[in-house]
Amino acid sequence: MALLEIRNLNVHYGAIHALQGINVTVEQGKIVTLLGANGAGKSTTLRAISGLLRQVKGDILYQGRSLFGRPPHDIVRDGIAQVPEGRGIFPDLSVLENLNLGAYIRSDKKGIEEDRERALTLFPRIRERLQQKAGTLSGGEQQMLATARALLARPKLLLLDEPSLGLAPQIVLTIFRIIREINETGTTILLVEQNAHMALQAAHYAYVLECGRITMHDDAKALAESDAVKKAYLGG
Repeated sequence: MALLEIRNLNVHYGAIHALQGINVTVEQGKIVTLLGANGAGKSTTLRAISGLLRQVKGDILYQGRSLFGRPPHDIVRDGIAQVPEGRGIFPDLSVLENLNLGAYIRSDKKGIEEDRERALTLFPRIRERLQQKAGTLSGGEQQMLATARALLARPKLLLLDEPSLGLAPQIVLTIFRIIREINETGTTILLVEQNAHMALQAAHYAYVLECGRITMHDDAKALAESDAVKKAYLGG
């Protein structure tokens, strides 16, 4: 069953046609990845889903209901949370304060405590640093914090924008292991990622976005074996 459907989505930035009629389906319970180079339109797609862009045409359906015209906080309340590229943490707030901001739409105190404990179990390095200022964390720890914060919104759909960007290879392996664990607990994931090798290993289905257009899509394993994908993204 489709949790999210993007239909003929077009986005302009002035004269630049950033997304040119793309169609993407995210099935419930799956990890779907959007691959592409810088400037392909991957982050623009996530921003459109989150309600952060207004000059858009086409439609985005979430659980069969259009997201167009709805404010971002309503979209979060409905079960979509985004971890932005660059993490978007508040460096002068403590790790715990950053984490708690993920639950700003919620009032179920017991549920928040349970979800915070679950997030800290997934990210034990964050648990050890709750009272530190978030800006003192390493890049990998900041990515962990940003992801944990998003989980406090209890999303049905988690949008991840370049989670491996700028991280050491060993930390990337840890991040992707946790992404799979989050999915295994029932959270659907739309993953934007330049590290095609890791993304295709983690995902069930994949789309390739080039210059604002979807040029290929298939099961992730099938795309990983594609000569075109190997040549363009896997160093084959």
